[in-house]
Amino acid sequence: MIGQEDISPFQMAEQFRRLQAKLRDRWQTVELFDSSDADIVVVPSLSLDQRELLKIEGFHHYEERLLFSLIRLRNPRTRLVYITSQPLHPSVIDYYLQLLPGIPFSHARDRLLLLSTYDSSLSPLSQKVLDRPRLIERIRQAVAHDRSYMICYNSTPAERELSVQLDIPLYALDPELLQWGTKSGSRQIFAEASVPCPDGSNDIWTVDDLAIAAAELWERQSTLKRIVVKLNEGFSGEGNALLDLRPIQKFAPDAASHRERVQGLKDQFEHLNFESKSETWERFGSRVPELGAIVEAFVEGQEKRSPSVQGRITPMGDVEILSTHDQILGGPSGQIYLGCRFPADEAYRLRLQEWGLRIGKNLAEKGAMERFGVDFIAVHQPGQPEKPEWDLQAIEINLRKGGTTHPFMTLKFLTNGRYDLSSGLFYSQQGRAKYYIATDNLQKDRYRGLLPNDLMDIIALHQLHFDTSTETGTVFHLMGCLSEFGKLGLTSIGNSPQQAEEMYQRLTRALDEETRPVPEEIRSSQVFSMPMGW
Repeated sequence: MIGQEDISPFQMAEQFRRLQAKLRDRWQTVELFDSSDADIVVVPSLSLDQRELLKIEGFHHYEERLLFSLIRLRNPRTRLVYITSQPLHPSVIDYYLQLLPGIPFSHARDRLLLLSTYDSSLSPLSQKVLDRPRLIERIRQAVAHDRSYMICYNSTPAERELSVQLDIPLYALDPELLQWGTKSGSRQIFAEASVPCPDGSNDIWTVDDLAIAAAELWERQSTLKRIVVKLNEGFSGEGNALLDLRPIQKFAPDAASHRERVQGLKDQFEHLNFESKSETWERFGSRVPELGAIVEAFVEGQEKRSPSVQGRITPMGDVEILSTHDQILGGPSGQIYLGCRFPADEAYRLRLQEWGLRIGKNLAEKGAMERFGVDFIAVHQPGQPEKPEWDLQAIEINLRKGGTTHPFMTLKFLTNGRYDLSSGLFYSQQGRAKYYIATDNLQKDRYRGLLPNDLMDIIALHQLHFDTSTETGTVFHLMGCLSEFGKLGLTSIGNSPQQAEEMYQRLTRALDEETRPVPEEIRSSQVFSMPMGW
């Protein structure tokens, strides 16, 4: 076994690349790779800045997002190792295994190895595994190395090192390329791929330079109303802040000197409107030298949407478009990811595919592999015949699995269907077009205290489960968030957008009904008796 102290950073990088080359040797087609016999090690570590993740309620339960991978066990010769910081509730595992069509529960369970670090600290899961050599050895012994690979939420030096320690290839981005998934790196890719994006800056590392870049942006666009300030590594929009220029028009390009404007903007940073409720300028400003930041023109519009395109780069360097979505955003200025609808509106979904392909090819030329997603802003501009009905501008690239990954992969694995590039629709094996609405953030205080078993009771009582015969219904995730945070994730799948929406609404009505407060006079009049034998 290779010890962490036995290998230099250069040797680590070389060994990692040799392991990834094995994926190219095994690759034939996307379909065959996805369905081939394999031993898959799932390490759902959120290896992101932990202080940024703290802005997300229940973020430590986001390791459950990749539980859709358990559906891969429908292949009777696939084995899967799933590692988490804390043990998963047995009901959650049972729930996913019971979704498998045609596979006996016991057969699937025998091919699943659940491992835990029993560590609730803020350290990313991958680092927790690296800190436990005996756990690494157990994983190594559990898989056949000639048919195994590792998947993760996002790829960093920690995942690279774990891949080398385990001696199995990581099907993910080489961490050397992480810069292309930052806010500033995204802007460079957009320029190289000729994909439009809002006016803005390159990466900035000091508050003084932040003020200068904001002033220069305002000077280029004197009619700007607002500017967005983004930390390079923000998560789900929580690292964004809005700078309102309307209260400081005395520093506008036609009213003040450049030096006065820079100072006026710097003073205004204390009044930034943060997407995260817990954020302050003192904390935010201190992150700029650590993470870097950009400033960008805020895209105004009466009717705005946030569509996205999701793609995959194969080990052979080919680019596959997987899906398009209309994201559901919230927060003070609508920049925080809450959920999504599939597919994106037909008015622009094919354009999303075209631009996503351009960006994917650019990333592939740089050596990127596996998942990527691109977020856009779409502004409705009716009555302008010379322009498209919707103006699209790219906002950022995510070189990792994101909020739209698990809903789509859940649909794909459950239906074994295909995505049609000509229409941007997804068809099941029965030839039915499928639609869904998904969220990570169905959250209400009244849901707090619900255990996974309680959720299962509600699902059964109201018949909310996914029906494999009709390929419609609701699939749940983030069930570990429910009791402590009153927060749940779900994907409601239908044969039309309206049916998917109705399923989502039916689910929320059922949860609300089952958690409504019981009036005191009824509660005090009830007499509970314990059945014999309990």
